[in-house]
Amino acid sequence: MRRAIFPGSFDPLTLGHYDIIKRGITLFDELFIAIGINADKKYMFSLEERTRFIAEAFKDEPKIKVVTYKGLTVEFCKEVGADFILRGLRNPGDFEFEKAIAHTNRKLSEIETVFLLTSSGKSYISSSIVRDVIRNGGDYSGLVPDTVMVSK
Repeated sequence: MRRAIFPGSFDPLTLGHYDIIKRGITLFDELFIAIGINADKKYMFSLEERTRFIAEAFKDEPKIKVVTYKGLTVEFCKEVGADFILRGLRNPGDFEFEKAIAHTNRKLSEIETVFLLTSSGKSYISSSIVRDVIRNGGDYSGLVPDTVMVSK
């Protein structure tokens, strides 16, 4: 069974994430959407909200499991029996950053990282941009799945 995790903070889930997940499930038998918990990070949305956004967005997809984890991603991969980490790339900056992490993960384990390019119409979307739009009262409906539409 090909099992992968797609790690992130998903604060919030964006259409860019959604795109990678939808395309990623065609490559794997099981895909864990793994919400990393970092006590030092300030989130706009609670862990419960972020989990709900993702679970509702993929409620009809049996290959997806939404989970949370702490610590090293490769250690979590070992816990759930995942041999792959799925990551999305929006631009060359993402590639350089993600390449360094992938090399480190490979050095620490036998876990392979699989990169998917974000679809061209979604490559400009990031969680930080969405949070800024929300904070400033803008219309973010074209940046996130419907499950994220809340009044903040």
